[in-house]
Amino acid sequence: MTLTAALFDLDGTLLDTIPDLSQAANAMRQDLGLATVPQATIASYVGKGTENLVMRTLANNPTGTIPSQDDIRQGLTLFNRHYHACNGDSAVLYPGALEGLQAFKDAGYKLAIVTNKPTEFTLPLLERSGIAAFFDCVVCGDTCEQKKPQPMPFLHACSLLGVQPGQALAIGDSINDALAARAAGIPVLAVPYGYNEGMDVRDLPVDDIVTSIAEAAHWAANRKTEYQEP
Repeated sequence: MTLTAALFDLDGTLLDTIPDLSQAANAMRQDLGLATVPQATIASYVGKGTENLVMRTLANNPTGTIPSQDDIRQGLTLFNRHYHACNGDSAVLYPGALEGLQAFKDAGYKLAIVTNKPTEFTLPLLERSGIAAFFDCVVCGDTCEQKKPQPMPFLHACSLLGVQPGQALAIGDSINDALAARAAGIPVLAVPYGYNEGMDVRDLPVDDIVTSIAEAAHWAANRKTEYQEP
């Protein structure tokens, strides 16, 4: 089955968004009387959506208290306010991302974003980063009933694009991308520079590791054999 579509994670795959996420998360902490934490710590919390990021950020406290649902709701309100104010301020495309997107587009691929980031942040970020026009559809963390690592978002993207899962290639940076793609029957590549919750990218169940989106496009162009589920 020939590959005809590419499904991209956003944070940690196409864009380095940690500076903005860290700024919003630490502003939330300060609002609640908590000390700021290092940017690298915030990075280790990214991957399973905003609510998980807020929950883990609030759980990092001197007493080790597990945040309640009310705590998380309050934190989300504060985080969202701060993130709306800084979303895209410091986000940058990774080296090879723009070239890779263009190479996929030039090769006739249908392109989609599949992210756990909420729609209210994803769409403005894509516009501000100058890459929105590349994508035929965008599946966000609140588009489907489930987020990655469940397969539903990838399968929904395939449906929107009019392709079978075996015709799509997923590209991400985390275990969430790998597990979701595997469950959906989609071949998956990982980039080594993103946010993988402290895991070594070499331990991910992926078809290959590529150094950039440009290399992913080259990998797809040179793919000779039909994808076989492991």
